[in-house]
Amino acid sequence: MTECRQQKLAFQGLGERRVEADFDGGFLSTDGGGLLLREWEKKINLIEALSTCFVDGRDHRYVDHSVQELLAQRVFGLALGYEDLNDHDRLRLDPLLAVMVGKVDPLAGQARTEGEGQPALAAHSTLNRLELGAHKEPDRYHKISARADGIEDCILEQGVRAIPRRTREIVLDFDATDDPLHGDQEGRFFQGYYRHYCYLPLYCFCGQIPLWAQLRTSQCDASEGTTEALEKIVGAIRRRFGRQVRIIVRADSGFARDPIMSLCESLPNVYYCIGLARNERLQRHIEELMEQVREENDGEGARAFCQFTWRTLDSWSRSRRVIAKAEVLDKGDNPRFIVTSLPEEGFADDAHAGRFEARCCYERFYCARGDMENRIKEQQLDMFADRTSSHWMATNQLRLWLSTVAYMFVATLRAEVLKATPLAHATVGSIRLKLLKIAAVVRVSVRRIHVRFASACPYQTLFREVLQRIQAFTSA
Repeated sequence: MTECRQQKLAFQGLGERRVEADFDGGFLSTDGGGLLLREWEKKINLIEALSTCFVDGRDHRYVDHSVQELLAQRVFGLALGYEDLNDHDRLRLDPLLAVMVGKVDPLAGQARTEGEGQPALAAHSTLNRLELGAHKEPDRYHKISARADGIEDCILEQGVRAIPRRTREIVLDFDATDDPLHGDQEGRFFQGYYRHYCYLPLYCFCGQIPLWAQLRTSQCDASEGTTEALEKIVGAIRRRFGRQVRIIVRADSGFARDPIMSLCESLPNVYYCIGLARNERLQRHIEELMEQVREENDGEGARAFCQFTWRTLDSWSRSRRVIAKAEVLDKGDNPRFIVTSLPEEGFADDAHAGRFEARCCYERFYCARGDMENRIKEQQLDMFADRTSSHWMATNQLRLWLSTVAYMFVATLRAEVLKATPLAHATVGSIRLKLLKIAAVVRVSVRRIHVRFASACPYQTLFREVLQRIQAFTSA
């Protein structure tokens, strides 16, 4: 049999040396660090739990890829930076991704390039049928169906499980954001605030951990669905932590709605701290304070705080505590308001008794919710939560959930394993670049799979430490 050699590629020389290249390097992968994700999955079993939310009606005598393997391929692909299903037409030949997914024969893809066998992993068409299972009823060509309620509950339960067991106070950050649409997707509406066609997903985070990701059409109010979500989230937290743990709901002024605040007031040990849109009646309450601040302003800005009891004319069912910030900047007045049920005197177990006094409550507690917007930005930019290009909204919701699972993977890794390391506060994109994108050579024999990482990897010491921490990790 004639041996065919690939033609060498010639580049500009370096001194007296020629610079040549070819594609005879063997089985290589750019995602060597993905093995850490496989180790982490073995500890937290997130994808295994997610796979129970799908109904597989296929004849398993003819099935090459289980639902759990398909989900692992898709979620790991997102975590490694591959946003499109089309990417998997080449990724299916990556032996290291096959190892991550759990394929016994990770080199099956190479056999297919020589006209034999089948690839180790699924192509984009198979993954697409998995995602369409959220929209279509089972039929001849779509035998996998997704249970939406089950996936929603699974993500919530797994997120709550990731919260440290001895936590005494849990802060839930709610927010909505825009997901721009560029086609004629189902549920497409023009949103006046964002000035484009979009979805309006609702998120809830507990620190770095996502608990809720609900895709909504953009003609709704920003807070729509929050009370239903909050009831489920509080229930899941109570089942794990009991009734003694304190829960504080934090959100911007789009969530200052009486049903949300009344729900918090009706639940034991549940509080809220929510932004309040300014209006003429509110501003009249602080006119004297604003005048004092203007007099104190030395050109660099000045601020003062006060609090009072207030209610709307007809939309609130009761009076509530309002904290006002009277601020004057070089560009003019900047009054701000929040409404809260947190007691001014704080709680008996607080290390700092005055942390819910007017100034501290606004500056140190309420303003900290801005970090939640960074979490949403991370999920959209680094985990492609805005990749909702399918026509059907149910399929786009499933894509948002898969993105949330991928984000939870890396976020829990950052929170549990990377603390006290140089990547403890790194973004998901930075963690991917420095810890997961490591060149590797894969050699497969009868007795072992040998992965040889790049000798010039600058994060070898950190990689070893992270692997040791994952292997020593035990969930509470």
